[in-house]
Amino acid sequence: MVTRDFSGEDVYKVLVNVGGFQHVRTTGDHLILRWDPPEGHENTEIRTVTVPAHDSISIGTLRNIADDAGAENFEAFCEWIDENR
Repeated sequence: MVTRDFSGEDVYKVLVNVGGFQHVRTTGDHLILRWDPPEGHENTEIRTVTVPAHDSISIGTLRNIADDAGAENFEAFCEWIDENR
């Protein structure tokens, strides 16, 4: 079974370093990330993801992050985060 125990820093680092997201700003203890589709990409939707800078992210929040990031499969998203952190 894939782990779902991630810190905000784990998720942030993978989204920025591997996922192509850019850090836009920090509001309190939340990191705001943005993904702009590359030219010619089939998806033209700009994505904004808010990642709480907490020691542990709850499953519901992690699901919301996965949805906002465009993940189609939550388990695959968790596996991707785990492999790249």
